[in-house]
Amino acid sequence: MTETVYKELLEVMKKRGGRWSGMDIPEFYDMVEELFTPEEAEVNNAFPRGPLTAKDLAIKMDRDETETEEILEAMANKGLCTAVEFDGTIFYQGARFAIGILEFQFMPGDDSERAKKLAKLIHAYKEAYDAKAGPVKIPFPTSRVITVDRTIQPGNTVHTYDRVQSYIDKYDPIAVSSCYCRQEAALIGKDTHDMPMKVCMSFGLGALFSIQRLKARQLNKEEAKELLEQTEAAGLVHMSLNTAEDIEFLCNCDRWNCVVMDAVLKQPKPGSIFNSGFQPVLDPETCISCKTCIDRCPPSARTMKVDGKPEVDFDRCFGCAACVTGCPEGAIVMEAKPGFPIPPTDGKALREAIKTATI
Repeated sequence: MTETVYKELLEVMKKRGGRWSGMDIPEFYDMVEELFTPEEAEVNNAFPRGPLTAKDLAIKMDRDETETEEILEAMANKGLCTAVEFDGTIFYQGARFAIGILEFQFMPGDDSERAKKLAKLIHAYKEAYDAKAGPVKIPFPTSRVITVDRTIQPGNTVHTYDRVQSYIDKYDPIAVSSCYCRQEAALIGKDTHDMPMKVCMSFGLGALFSIQRLKARQLNKEEAKELLEQTEAAGLVHMSLNTAEDIEFLCNCDRWNCVVMDAVLKQPKPGSIFNSGFQPVLDPETCISCKTCIDRCPPSARTMKVDGKPEVDFDRCFGCAACVTGCPEGAIVMEAKPGFPIPPTDGKALREAIKTATI
């Protein structure tokens, strides 16, 4: 039964899709046998496409409702499925590996021995998967950068989706948890370059799940604003799903350990598929050639010209404004990129854009 249930789990995770969806390699089984007990794997495999109650799943599986609920509760608390309560009823839903289960393991910021073991197993699986699958190709931007809007030069059009503050104003609750990329890196002994750890935000239902199950901290509006200022001072990049109307999360990413940025920087023109729609403009008269902007640039898009002034490779530039927020002389501002497309409206529009670009 044990071997069979994990074989079935492989096929289930393949169908759910997403990055690292499932591959029949030894590292997969090493990882899932640590993540899921056989009973949890069986429940995971029985999830339908949408959310359902413990009672509904018990009927579907022809099992005792109380026993099924206990397993579901344990899974939700371990980040193996999602769970949200409506009017006193908890609805559970199966999750992908990414974005999903693999990230959920590190969002609580746990540094126990089991967390370290899981980190090594998950990292080994992802490395083995990528080695066999080959380089990730991004035909259409799935993620986008949101620039630091206070750095935008007056006279430029700034849309609602260009402002992180607009999402902070819109959503309640807001939660903050550990950056799963940096947390995983720390657990396997990689350098996190002293970047702040508990800075990644979630909104709405995602925030509720994170608060209730993943030890996230709920933020008020002022705390969320202060957190943004902290990440901007550190030179982190605001990143979310490439949609305009609604976002479920806001990651604050570093150049060394972010899995999204790592995949982006392996593309021929990183700045074309991971961008804010804004670009930096330098005032050469104010610039003192201190090289701070070069040191802070996440995609290493800046170099020093022979005249001692920095120049930008816009094929690599993300438009994140890390150079602007770090400039001691205020010699750089952001301006709109000519002809930059607006993000897809929502998840459905994004999926259609990806599908069209892939054909």
